[in-house]
Amino acid sequence: MSHAAVEAAAAAAGLIVMGGFHPQTGGTLILLGTGPAFWAAFRASAEATDGAPHPVDRWSKRVIGSIAAACAATCSFPSDGPPYAPFIAWAMATGRFAQSPVGMMVHDRVGMMISLRGALHFTQHLALPARARFDPCTGCPAPCASACPVGALSAAAPYDVPACHDFLDGDGAKSCMVGGCLARRACPLSRGAGRRSEQSALHMRSFHPS
Repeated sequence: MSHAAVEAAAAAAGLIVMGGFHPQTGGTLILLGTGPAFWAAFRASAEATDGAPHPVDRWSKRVIGSIAAACAATCSFPSDGPPYAPFIAWAMATGRFAQSPVGMMVHDRVGMMISLRGALHFTQHLALPARARFDPCTGCPAPCASACPVGALSAAAPYDVPACHDFLDGDGAKSCMVGGCLARRACPLSRGAGRRSEQSALHMRSFHPS
């Protein structure tokens, strides 16, 4: 098994490799997430139309479970728990994520439109691509910092979830509910996600059911 083979298997399923690292305990951990091809792959699935709860989580477990079986790996998912797997710590360990001025992570390919769907755990040491340190926010004018209408996001304070939900209940929240979080969309790197508005709307409905 090689990193390139994992990338190819992920791409065939509509996912992207978002990073990998070698844990101190040995082996290799590779994170998979959504990219430009995800929405078409998901929309063609049974999970998208069966009406059962948590369609993206169920799709992710089926698809990534199949990749893991084909690659002789085990897998874990952000939706499993409690206890929950430390996906944020894993993401930062890959070197492909950084903390944005509003506290959210930013990724070198998809910006702040991050949707980690699962992790592959390999017992063997896979060679990973060499990458320079990712530092996207130095020199950036930080449009994300002023994008949230209620200032719910800050690296200096915890995410103000109640303020966010209160705003999303109001009449002025259509842009967020239809197109996704304004702070995430403000990041210049988020354009690389190729995020369809329908996908963002689905994620927003999951976060804030009407």
